[in-house]
Amino acid sequence: MELSRKELFKYLGTLGLAVLVITYLWYSTTEVMGKLKGALLIAGGLLVLISVIANFGDILASFQKRSTRLGANSALVMLAGIAIFAFVNFLGYRHHKKIDLTAEKLYSLSDQTIKTVSGLQKDIKVYYFNKTDEPVADEVEKYRYYSKRITYERVDLQARPEMANQFRGVRPGETVVAAGNRTEKLTTVDEQSLTSAIMKVTRDKAKTVYFLEGHGERELTGGGPEGYQGVDTKLKGDNYDTKSVNLVTSNKIPDDCSVLVLAGPKKALLAPEAEMIKKFLNDGGKVLMELDPEADPELADLVKDWNIEIRKDTVLDTSGVGRLFGTGPAVPLVIQYGSHPITKDFGRNSMTFYPLARSIKGESKGDITVTDLLTTSEASFGETNLKGNEAKFDEGQDTKGPLTLGVAATKKVGEKEARLVVIGDSDFASNAYQRQSANGDLFVNAVNWLAQEEDLISIRPKSQTNRDVQLTSTAQNILFWLTLVLPLAVIGAGIQIWWKRR
Repeated sequence: MELSRKELFKYLGTLGLAVLVITYLWYSTTEVMGKLKGALLIAGGLLVLISVIANFGDILASFQKRSTRLGANSALVMLAGIAIFAFVNFLGYRHHKKIDLTAEKLYSLSDQTIKTVSGLQKDIKVYYFNKTDEPVADEVEKYRYYSKRITYERVDLQARPEMANQFRGVRPGETVVAAGNRTEKLTTVDEQSLTSAIMKVTRDKAKTVYFLEGHGERELTGGGPEGYQGVDTKLKGDNYDTKSVNLVTSNKIPDDCSVLVLAGPKKALLAPEAEMIKKFLNDGGKVLMELDPEADPELADLVKDWNIEIRKDTVLDTSGVGRLFGTGPAVPLVIQYGSHPITKDFGRNSMTFYPLARSIKGESKGDITVTDLLTTSEASFGETNLKGNEAKFDEGQDTKGPLTLGVAATKKVGEKEARLVVIGDSDFASNAYQRQSANGDLFVNAVNWLAQEEDLISIRPKSQTNRDVQLTSTAQNILFWLTLVLPLAVIGAGIQIWWKRR
């Protein structure tokens, strides 16, 4: 059966439309035009144009018919609907928004990550070495929402074995973050690890934070409840090197010390050690002091030069709010924060806990500026005598709340600015408490401010809370009757009624 000339051109027009639709769908999935797609669009358009020209007379004649006009109106309405849908879809693609309804915002990036990614000055390439994209592609896409400097590529090592040599023997399932000639390898990909890797490949040489030792301080790498392993990991995640230093054996504060941390010294520092710290500050150094009650490291004279007083008390909170979190009066809760870079992202929902803390008092005077960071509730007071385990407010001896648990101070030293943070507790950053609400963030923010890395100050990535519901045996029985027995009884009654009526 031979086709007439008109029928041939009609089929060519249909073929042209099919080519245009298929090419558009292909483009929409890849978002890359390319020479082949461009050629197909031109070819499809030409086929449609030739068909219209060849059948122009028939097309005009068909529009004279009433049925054609009605069909054309319907087609126009349909095309208008498609156009509106396409326009809305385009707006959604160019200006899409995401809403995260989880309690911990698990599917949203933290303030720290957003700040880091939005300020990228270098191009980042993320390579995932596997045969499938999941779940790394989804994680990287969250980052690309805030910066187009980040690109992603999945690499099949079987198809491209040379990539293993390029990235020092990378294995399937691993991820490499690259910026220029700097790379960081990851075995697992989550927000904390990916953000840390981006910092490491984009920032200059890591600064060093030294932790003083030799006086019963918290152990930097200690994994027990009293240790500081948790905040040590957080600091390394912010691209810091961390080390311990004994001033008696080293006889000086290392030259590469960006921040010196005194994490709860229990014994008095020797006079030469205190003098070294004083000189370090006077030369524009940065120091974080965490000073527990019932311990006297004999640093009162040193901080007095900064208009700061270390009170000899233990802060108690009698509001009873601690019972909601399984703590007592000796663990004051803070939700009031000073106006300072360290705590600028802390709202009233950012709680911090301070087990066995002392109060601190400071004032700005002369060339020294002191800012209160942490303020307790009005129901707190500074107990000066805990003998016999009796805790009651004694007028004239104890200090009535609200009290300050931490201050930040600055002092101009020539062209430099010395910085000092004093907090009346070291437990808050221990492994036992650093994951409680914003405790860990407070410690790392203090170090970031001291190290003059203000762009790192923020609320850090969250970990998922276990929300499994533990049911009692009674609750399990009730659930069994409501979800299984009762529905079966209703179904059985319905079947019985139907059978009788039948």
